[in-house]
Amino acid sequence: MLAHNLLHHSTQNLGILSILYRAGFVSNISRGTSVAADPALFDVETNDAEKRIWAILKYRNDLPVLQNMSAISKPSKRVFMTLTEIRLLCTGRRAQNVPPLGLGEVIVIHTNSKEHEWVEAREAVKLRLGGEVMCRAQ
Repeated sequence: MLAHNLLHHSTQNLGILSILYRAGFVSNISRGTSVAADPALFDVETNDAEKRIWAILKYRNDLPVLQNMSAISKPSKRVFMTLTEIRLLCTGRRAQNVPPLGLGEVIVIHTNSKEHEWVEAREAVKLRLGGEVMCRAQ
């Protein structure tokens, strides 16, 4: 069972999907157009409105591995955390009304670092980066 999901091509979508891919929630990511998941079509002079990211969700026993995904930071209430607060989340403690990381769960952080713009919370602690806490997936 394959579920192909089309998303608009943006650095935010690509960053979040790459974290979900590394965490094992997504089995494949490909650039393409609204017609097909063909990187060759993406590279040709394609209108930006037609560019898409194709993602294939991973399944185990006919159930999606990605059970739930929820936003933490919202346009009406953005949530920024320091390295210390992110470390609290990773070690099983609450920070700024955000519940701690559970088993098999990831939190996506958007940092100001150009080299590491989109990272998972545990990576942010290793890289000693703080930033905006975007979403969590389980």
